[in-house]
Amino acid sequence: MKDPRTTEMDSKYSELEKMPLKELLTNINREDQTVPLAVEACLPEIEALVAAILPRMKMGGRLFYMGAGTSGRLGIVDASECPPTFGVDHNTVIGIIAGGDSAIRKAVEFAEDDTLQGWKDLQSHQVNETDSVIGITASGTAPYVIGAIETCKQHGILTGSITCNKNSKLGRLSDFPIECEVGPEFITGSTRMKSGTAQKLILNMISSSLMIQLGRVKGNKMVDMQLSNDKLVDRGTRMVMEATGLSYDEAKSALLNHGSVRAAVEALMG
Repeated sequence: MKDPRTTEMDSKYSELEKMPLKELLTNINREDQTVPLAVEACLPEIEALVAAILPRMKMGGRLFYMGAGTSGRLGIVDASECPPTFGVDHNTVIGIIAGGDSAIRKAVEFAEDDTLQGWKDLQSHQVNETDSVIGITASGTAPYVIGAIETCKQHGILTGSITCNKNSKLGRLSDFPIECEVGPEFITGSTRMKSGTAQKLILNMISSSLMIQLGRVKGNKMVDMQLSNDKLVDRGTRMVMEATGLSYDEAKSALLNHGSVRAAVEALMG
């Protein structure tokens, strides 16, 4: 009997190993182009989830991403980019993956099959009712994620989910499900491809829209970004120049003295 999940459906392409390289790349790209349209169809669900999370974060609540495998890694990438991009504390957006930090680089066998460990991992962060937890799994069936979301609901914690199958168990359990069905993968079942791309796009939208509404962007600039390398110092210097009319050297000195674009501009402009 065939698996009914879209993420497990046979690829529309066959005999991939016989395809010339150009044809392989063209067909992968053709499939990838369908992903943004699938995400667009989910905009109302994404909006509802972000709107529910925002007031909790304004009160100091945190956002947790819970995932396994590729989905878990994508959550960790998105969470890890929030501090340098938006200047928030590392505990504002937190990514958790089945199998722990070692699973970021290497798959940990059967880690996603433990229904209890996800909640234990959340408890190590003292998760509470002001926080929000988003489960991420392409299939919508990973026990690690489902167990965590189910227990969160029992404790009155807001839950969301990002899956790539309709009517998945995780989607049915979560308060705000996002079910982005992208169709069969180019390589059958390889959800690191279109499903992973869709999840990455949705995570970008969630974290970016939240940070903008939390005041972490001014105009269209990352005024609170961390000055962690020369490229970002240069970018910040040019932002200060644009806002104040100072020379490059004066703007850079002010930026480094005050520690952020926002702080430097506010100090200089009053």
